[in-house]
Amino acid sequence: MKVAIMQPYLFPYIGYWQLIKAVDVFVIYDDVNYIKGGWINRNAILENGKRKIITLETRGASQNKLINQILVGNNKESLIKTLTQNYQRAPYFKPVMGILLDLFRNDEKNLAKFITCTIFNICSYLLIDTKLLICSEVFNNLSLKGVDRIVNICKQLGADAYINAIGGIKMYDKSTFAKQDLLLYFIESNPIEYIQFGKAPFVPNLSIIDVMMFNSPEVIQRFLENYRLDKGSSNLIN
Repeated sequence: MKVAIMQPYLFPYIGYWQLIKAVDVFVIYDDVNYIKGGWINRNAILENGKRKIITLETRGASQNKLINQILVGNNKESLIKTLTQNYQRAPYFKPVMGILLDLFRNDEKNLAKFITCTIFNICSYLLIDTKLLICSEVFNNLSLKGVDRIVNICKQLGADAYINAIGGIKMYDKSTFAKQDLLLYFIESNPIEYIQFGKAPFVPNLSIIDVMMFNSPEVIQRFLENYRLDKGSSNLIN
């Protein structure tokens, strides 16, 4: 069984969804500390051919609090307006905006629960059937920290492999996992490019919102398979 464990991020780039699809169980790591200035409540979209950061306002945000202890702010309608202005001419605007309106206009005030809802709904739209678990609801191991907690979750699930985003390649040592009979892999997206608006230069690594606005779920399915798994060395296995 392959497992991944990641914090809930606001409409993350396609690599996050590749990771979800690549595993059997994806654990939404909602009970770790919030990272101020990180990507938990913000992402990048396309505006006038350039990268633009959008941020979901929060209340009570602090790096001394867990993600699931923070509340959502009051700028959801402003974000709807921004997305409408920038994507209303995109080919898949209508179905995608319908999903986004349902998400933004729900009454959930907890940041982790709000983002978790977006993850479940987008997985459904993209036909990703990976089992999703919410860490705080399943695993009683807050006394553990760092890699020890990651390994413990994997062991509780009966995993034989842990897959992490490529950014974690300097954080985790495969020998640590090997001692627990766990294989360690890192997922790295291959270059993905698609037509945005007209003949403008392509702007990469934007939110999944951008990918969904310009591509059908069937095309995105192919994007989701366009990655490599790295063992932490130069030996790529997929």
